[in-house]
Amino acid sequence: MTDIAYIRLIEEISLNAWPSHKMELYDGWLIRFSHNYTHRTNSVTQVGASLIPIEEKIEYCEKIYQNYHTPSIFKISPLTDASFDSLLARKGYEIQHTTEVMTMDFEQFRPWPAISAEYEYFGRNSGLPSFVVYPGNTVVLLQDRITDEWITSLFRLNGTTNPTLRRIVPSMFKAIPKETIVAGIEIDGRMVASGLGILDRGHVGLYAIYVDASCRRKGFARAICSTILTEAQKKGAKAAYLQVVQENVSAKKLYSSFGFGDLYTYWFRVHANPPGQKPS
Repeated sequence: MTDIAYIRLIEEISLNAWPSHKMELYDGWLIRFSHNYTHRTNSVTQVGASLIPIEEKIEYCEKIYQNYHTPSIFKISPLTDASFDSLLARKGYEIQHTTEVMTMDFEQFRPWPAISAEYEYFGRNSGLPSFVVYPGNTVVLLQDRITDEWITSLFRLNGTTNPTLRRIVPSMFKAIPKETIVAGIEIDGRMVASGLGILDRGHVGLYAIYVDASCRRKGFARAICSTILTEAQKKGAKAAYLQVVQENVSAKKLYSSFGFGDLYTYWFRVHANPPGQKPS
């Protein structure tokens, strides 16, 4: 598979993995809106061939986001023609959230060895252990579905306080159409680290890796990631992927230690107040 073909595959399965609150398919462009929860779920992605003139399409998208009272955002990846990026730059769109997509063939996987795992089969049909223990008495709890309790704890970890987002985002998580591996680490009954694995077409994507500020540098992220990747491999995954903000050097170092390498870079072009839109 060529790099472009593989990039297209990763783009497709990552779109599957992260549904938006609202979506519209418009002449080969996917317009996504989620009250600005993330740029990924609140932007335009090119997914197919176009017939409508490009200027007309940009104007249409700007009107859509104007009606939503959010900035106009376009995702730029190696699948996007470079001339489109240049056109947006001339229109005043600025680059935000430059992101590295890293991938790993499981033949290169270097897991963190666990000490033990506990399997409780009653009511658990996924084949996942109920928990996995690592050195330092680090215990990763596992579930096969995303629960309201996990989402509430995730909001606390990633600082989501907006009432609208706390109302709509749970439905976005529960709309994920693929098999999931849901992980967490608790201290005194309170989740202090999270992780989510999403399986699709022989791949597992790593998402929602967060650690409470008071619990960093304890190996929690390493334990979460290693557990999800190990269990995904048992389920037949042959490769893994993730998306990490370019400036997050410590996270990239962690992922590289497992065997991940850079595949491609994408970014977003953002115009908070395009022509015809009132200042926000």
